[in-house]
Amino acid sequence: MGKHLELGLDTFGDVTIGADGEPLHSAVVIRNVVDEAVLADGVAVDFIGVGEHHREDFAVSAPDVVLAAIAGRTKRIRLGSAVTVLSSDDPVRVFQRFATLDALSGGRAEIILGRGSFTESFPLFGFALEDYEKLFAEKLQLFAELIKQEPVTWSGDTRAALNGQRVYPLLQKAPLKTWVGVGGTPESVVRAASYGLPLMLAIIGGEAARFAPYVDLFERALKEFGKPMQPVGVHSPGHVAATDSAARDAYWSHYKVMRDRIGKERGWGPMSRREFDHEVDQGALYVGSPETVARKIAVTAKALKADRFDLKYSAGPLPHESLMSCIELYGTKVIPMVRDMLAS
Repeated sequence: MGKHLELGLDTFGDVTIGADGEPLHSAVVIRNVVDEAVLADGVAVDFIGVGEHHREDFAVSAPDVVLAAIAGRTKRIRLGSAVTVLSSDDPVRVFQRFATLDALSGGRAEIILGRGSFTESFPLFGFALEDYEKLFAEKLQLFAELIKQEPVTWSGDTRAALNGQRVYPLLQKAPLKTWVGVGGTPESVVRAASYGLPLMLAIIGGEAARFAPYVDLFERALKEFGKPMQPVGVHSPGHVAATDSAARDAYWSHYKVMRDRIGKERGWGPMSRREFDHEVDQGALYVGSPETVARKIAVTAKALKADRFDLKYSAGPLPHESLMSCIELYGTKVIPMVRDMLAS
């Protein structure tokens, strides 16, 4: 490919089940997420992303705090959000928290900004859903100014104006690497390009190659805005086990629990095993043996000219022990195989 592909992991801190089959307390899940990240650091995974949600089935609502705990127990892995819901937060405070994380981790912090796939944070923090687009557009505009680490002058309708304001703490090495998470709309792709920020494609259904036009659009838009080329990343769910059948059997029932719960809220029908197998064979689920998953990642990386691939390794109540096994196989088997496949 002519460039180095970073290989990372993402988790939303899904509430998992224990040995008795009952959901673990969210406090236990959060501590387990830290242990999972420590293992990822030890097996040479490049990045760990922790998502933000405000609902019962996900344990993490403050990813920056969890990432700070991870920073204290790791040495090399890069640390970020997946994603930070900027629309219902304050850009200045988000920047300050991640600048602090960057200091604690010795310069390993980055952030993925997005609108989020759920809306619970809007009523929780007093924002109106009818302002969904405006909130993100204005706050991203402000955040793009904050990462320059220059005095900020900004005004809008969604927060108080700033007039030559410096924001602390300062980064030792600016700017803070800031990705824009995109679910697949041309407008979002162009918006990321307009600020010259890296693009993270959240591909959770369908064949990855169908996103190639968005990558082309991103590159064209960067040129038109006079911005330098920026990295493109891919986030997709999956699970690694010793064999293809073991991975599918372990992942299927737990993925279905999560998928059907969310589907019920959004008017989707229950997921069938046939639909699941189709997503594994031809869609956005990276499920299988190390060789199977590595081959699929390599194909995706080539098709989308990706600079990073993040596997969302948590899936509903899939137990912590299964997640740890997946992480170990991903780091020790999948990553070296992907590197070899792309090199050849």
